[in-house]
Order: sequence, then structure tokens, then C-alpha cells
Amino acid sequence: MPEMTSDMTWVAMLLPFAAAVLAPWIVSRLGANGAWVLALAPALAFAHFAGFLPEIANGERVTGGYAWVPSLNLSFSWFIDGLSLTFALLITGIGTLIVLYAGGYMKGHPQQGRFIGFILLFMGAMLGLVVSDSFLMLFVFWELTSITSFLLIGFDHTREASRRAALQALVVTGGGGLILLAGMIFIWNITGVSQLSLLLSTGDALRESPFYLAALLLVLGGAFTKSAQFPFHFWLPNAMEAPTPVSAYLHSATMVKAGVYLLMRLNPVMGETPAWEILLPFFGGITLIVGSVLAVRQTDLKLMLAYTTVASLGLLVMLTGFDTEHAVEAAVLYLVAHSLFKGALFMVAGAIDHEAGTRDITRLGGLGKLMPITFTAAILSGVSMAGLPPLFGFLAKEEIYYALAGSDPRAILFTAVAVIGNALMFVIAFAVGLKPFIGKEGPTPKHAHEGPVLLWIGPLTLAILSLLGALFSGLAHRFISSPMASAVDGEAQTVTIGLIPSLGAALALSVLTVLIGLVLYLGIERLRAAVDRLVTGLGISPDRGFDHFIAGLVRFSTSVTRLVQNGRLETYITLSFVFIAAVLLVTPIVFNELPRDLVLPRDVDLHEMAILVIAVIGVIAVLTAKDRLTAIVCLGIQGFAVAVIFLLYGAPDLSFTQFMVETLSVIILALVMTRLRLSLSDHRPMAARLFDGSLAIACGLGFGLMLAASTSGPFDGSLSAFFAEHSKIIAHGANVVNVIIVDFRGVDTLGEIAVVMITGLSILALIRIRVGGAPAAPAMAPPGASAEGIRPSKTKGGKRS
Repeated sequence: MPEMTSDMTWVAMLLPFAAAVLAPWIVSRLGANGAWVLALAPALAFAHFAGFLPEIANGERVTGGYAWVPSLNLSFSWFIDGLSLTFALLITGIGTLIVLYAGGYMKGHPQQGRFIGFILLFMGAMLGLVVSDSFLMLFVFWELTSITSFLLIGFDHTREASRRAALQALVVTGGGGLILLAGMIFIWNITGVSQLSLLLSTGDALRESPFYLAALLLVLGGAFTKSAQFPFHFWLPNAMEAPTPVSAYLHSATMVKAGVYLLMRLNPVMGETPAWEILLPFFGGITLIVGSVLAVRQTDLKLMLAYTTVASLGLLVMLTGFDTEHAVEAAVLYLVAHSLFKGALFMVAGAIDHEAGTRDITRLGGLGKLMPITFTAAILSGVSMAGLPPLFGFLAKEEIYYALAGSDPRAILFTAVAVIGNALMFVIAFAVGLKPFIGKEGPTPKHAHEGPVLLWIGPLTLAILSLLGALFSGLAHRFISSPMASAVDGEAQTVTIGLIPSLGAALALSVLTVLIGLVLYLGIERLRAAVDRLVTGLGISPDRGFDHFIAGLVRFSTSVTRLVQNGRLETYITLSFVFIAAVLLVTPIVFNELPRDLVLPRDVDLHEMAILVIAVIGVIAVLTAKDRLTAIVCLGIQGFAVAVIFLLYGAPDLSFTQFMVETLSVIILALVMTRLRLSLSDHRPMAARLFDGSLAIACGLGFGLMLAASTSGPFDGSLSAFFAEHSKIIAHGANVVNVIIVDFRGVDTLGEIAVVMITGLSILALIRIRVGGAPAAPAMAPPGASAEGIRPSKTKGGKRS
């Protein structure tokens, strides 16, 4: 496939971030009109990506980027084909309209600039996600969308419901992102590539790997949480606590489709397997039914749209995993159609709430005469959502039935699922797009009237685009649908469906959907009551399950914290040595890496043996010491013995360092011990002594075995030769040891110095601890002192010092 490069794409990617930084300042100066200025950033980005349409339509791909860590094959790179280009255009195009809409919707809000800034930050993150080529770059932007959506959902942070919804969305989607990271690492290790453009050329490498199922499950974990698939669907309706511009942008047109984007992107290399074709349609079908049924139960316009968004995402996942010839084409058409009509309907719901003061459908009516432009946008978008001509949604629905219809049981099952789901979404489409605007005016808190241009320009533009996309379907397919379908399928595809339907099963299913939808719409009140009784009777709520999960997690973490972080230094040291012993002993035993040939010294000089004997005597002295101060002094014997061994084997620098460390350790420990209230001797019970002794032996044995294993193999002198050769040339130092410490591992040395400094400050603070305003009395008091230690002296003023 031919490729072209673009060196300016990074500018388009950075435009939303730059506008986000300037948003508070611009809005503070221009007010709501600042939205027109800020909308220029996504509009320019849209123009940049629209410039690629002819090349992408001709089968080319756009790449570019910069090497970041070449040795690890990490890069900041982008990859644009029909799939990523369509998403980029939706993100920047709808994003431009959302910025304008936010300017009108949030007019007068003291934090309007901050809000639009968050919108633009999310836009940049989502744009980076869909054009990323590097796995690492995709993951960074993936998690950034979760963080920015957290800020947007919890924008009204004074409300508990907003804070809870934001936290819930962050936990679910952020946790899914970590699962996705593991899946990407699996894919990286299986294929050896870390870029999507290269991954698509690996053929069946992923499908044939024994780790394919593990990688697939991890990828699905990330995609399902982001795109609100059952049983993770609950976070999306709760996210409706966010202001309506957030709902219209994040939770209909962009963020929630990130998971669908990922599945579509990986379809050429992970699709067409039994696991793919079972899991995706199964979970997608369940999500479609659950979302559409729960939507009918709602009376809040935003919640009705939110649950149908869940249903639509399920339909997209189901189609992506289906294995028929036109399933990919149907998924592509429906994704574009859904972005247009759902974004418009959410903005309509926000405009109704803004002007009428309520989103309760039972209190709304007669708004058509009062808000004619909004009504026009609503009815066009509702018709598209219902799948009726002459809107783009009709093309998508016809292609869906054309792809699913079949005579085998599997096709019949999923076709029935699609008919039921689409019929229920037909009900919601007219409940939102028509019902509030007809009949007599309802008892709304405010007397409604048409909103300002910033409130209706967005939904009207999207509705008109849905109409034009269907009327000029040939152009839409050439530049959008066909290139996107080709990218998802991995092979060239040509979408040809138009407004004139062909007689057959697809048209019959469409008619059946409309008839069922009309019947259910006419009895929507009874339907709502029946669904409410059904859901209440079942008593199943993943939302409550999430609350129980979080509560249990908090209790578990509290218990673990109390166990391992109990404030006792003894516990921390014991746990540290337990893990050290486990790593040193369990790992070589499990992996059969114990040293086989122990190399024992043959010629040991008398003075060397004497030093070893002194070290052993020091150990015995420590163990048999009657008081702590004697044990501390005896403890230095081992350190001095090791220092002498370093000296005998030609390491005077290391020996000097060891002497200094041991001397300071003995002095500092003795000083500290004399300032703490400790018993003179060790009063631990025998069981504690045996455990500590066993732990010490285990650690010593582990280190001994590790050293034996390290020295039993052939010596690799390449590193020594490198330092000897380059120390003088690079670091201008003749002493190789000094050069290593100061230059080659200077940062490590700096860290060690910092640790020593912090330790010294901690010891100083410990020494200066005062009890009741006086210095702490020595633990090892001299003979004749009171049990409370030395009494503090008095100053001339009678105050204790």
C-alpha cells in the first residue's frame, strides 16, 4: 500500500492543547464570544486532516513522526488511513461545534474558560489516540482521555453525584487502560513490533501465537471498559452528571468509541478467529439489548440518550465481530451515522434544558412553535436514529440487516437481537426528537424560547450533514465509508448502498423494525412501566455492584495497610528481609538455577585465615553480648574484617570506604542507642529469636548461593575492558574506580549521597527528640540513675533545658 509522509500533523495534534492553555484567558476577556476564537483551533485541525481525503480515498496511507528511544523501538509517530482519518474528522469537526455550543450553554458560568479548556484538552487526547502509530503513544493518549474525562464529568465538583460519577468513570476506564497496556505488551512480544502500521503487515503472527487468547482477552478488557460494554456499561449513564456539552461530545461521538476504534484497528490481525467471532457478538448483543431496554425506562432526556448510546456501542461491537461479508461496512456506516445524530440529539436535549428548565419528558410538550430551529435539528436527527430515509441512519440500518440476515441459527439469533434493539431505539428517537415538540406546552419551570445561535448551530449542522450524507451517498462512500471499511477489513472494500433500497430480507426487516417501533412508541407509557417492573423485580444492578466492589476494596486495603504498615520499624525490617530471602532462595530453586560447582579456595594464607576467624569471633560476640552497647561495638568487627580483606586483595579505596562506614555506623548506632529509652538487654522470647536467626541464616545463605553462582561461570571481562579503555579518554581520570563512581554512574552515586544525607538528618532528628520539652534521657543510664533516666538540669530562670 503506498504511503506518504506528513511533517505538519504534529502541529494539528498540538492545536487543541495550545487552545486549552489559552481558553481561560480568552474567555475572561471575550466572554461567551471567546468560543468563536477557541473554535478556530479544532477547525484548523479539521482542515488539515480533510486535506488528506483525496490521498486516503486513493488507497494511500499517511505516516510520520520522530524516533524517541530508537534502541527500544519507541517513537512519537502517527499513522493515518481511512479509519483514523474518519475518527480525526469526527473529533475535530464535532469538537468545533461542541466548543461553540459550550460557549452558549455555559454562558455566564464563572468557570466557563476552565470548562472549555478541559474540552479542548480531551479533544487533543482523543485526537492523539486515533492517529497514534506507536503502542506507547496510543496508551499515553488512551489514559489521558480517561483523566480529562474525569475532569469534565466531575466539573461541578460541589455535587456528590458528580464526584462519584467522575471517580467511577476513572476507575473503570483507567483500570481498563492498564489491562490494555498488558495486552499491548503481549502483542509487542509476540510480533516484535511496537507500531500499528507495522503490526498490520504481520499477517497471521498474532492469530497463530499460543498467547493469542491471552492477548485478545486483555485487549477486550481495555476496549469493553472504554466503550461501556456489558457488564461495564453502568459508568456511561452515570457520567450524564456532567454538563451537556460533555455528554454530546465524550459520551456519544468520541471517547466511548475509543474501544470500538481499537477493535476495528486490530480486526485485520486479531479477527476471523473463533474467539473473536464468539466474544464480540455475544457481549455486543447483550449490551445492545440491555442498553435499549433500560433506555425505555428513563424519563430524563439525557439518560434516554445515554442508554441508547450504550446500545449503539453494543451494536458496533457486535458488527465488528461478525464474520459476514458486509458486517464491517455496516459497522462503519453506523459509527458515522451515530456520531452525527447522537451528538445532535444530546445538544438538543441540552438546549431544551437550558431554555425550558427541565429534561423530564413527562413535563415537556409544544416546544416546536417556541423553538423551531431546535425542532428542525431534533426531528432530522431523530429520523436518522430511527433509521428512516432520507437520512444517513437509514443507509446504516439497511446495511446492518443486509450483513446479519441469514438462515443459520446464529444469523437468526443476532438478527432478532438487532431488530429488537433497533425497534427500541426507534422509540427513543421519536420520544426525544419529536414528543417534546408536539402537543400542548408542558408545565416547565421556564417559558421556553429559541436559544442563541451558539446553542442551535451545532445540532442543526450535524443534522444537515446526516441529510447530505444520505443524499450524496456516492461522495460520502468514496471519501469516508469505503476507505474506512478497507482499513477495518484489511482489504479494499467499496461501499455502494444508497437511498433506494433493494427488495429483499434487509428491506423486510427494516419495515418490521419500523412497525414494532411505532406500536411501542404509541404505548410508551405502558412500556416504560412494564420495563420498570421488570428491572425492579430482577434487582440486578452493576452500579450497586461497583459500590460494593469499591467498599470491599477499601476494607481490604485498610486491612493490608494495618498489617504491613503498622508503624513498627521491626515489622518493616522483618518483611523486607523475608522478601529478600524469598527472592534469593525460592527463585533459583523453582527455576533450577542453584550453583552446581562450588569453587572453594585451595591456597589460603595464614593471615587470611586469621581475618576470617576474627570475623567469626565477632559474630559470636554479637550473639552472646549481654547488653546492646557491647553488641554494637562487636558488630563493627565484621565490617573491619571485610575491610581488611578488601585491602589484602588490592582494593584500598574500597577498604578505606568500608573502614569509614563501619566506624561511623558504630559511633552513630551507639549514640542513638544512648538517647533512646531501650532496655539494656534483649528480652525477646526464644521463638522470636529462633525466627530472626533463621531469617538471618536464610538471607546469608541466599547471598552466598548468589555469589557462588555468579563466580562459578566464566568471567566476562568486556565491562572491565570498556572502563579501562575509556576512563582516561572520556572522563579524564586515571583511577578507574573513581571514574566509575563519579562519571559513569554519577547519578547513582548522587542518589546514594542523598540517601546518606537523609539518613543523617533523620538520625539528628532522632537524637534531638525531646520528651516533655526536655532532651530524652539515655536508655543506658549510668549506675545510680533513676529509672526515668538523668533528670534535666535547671537554668537560672528555673526553666528546664
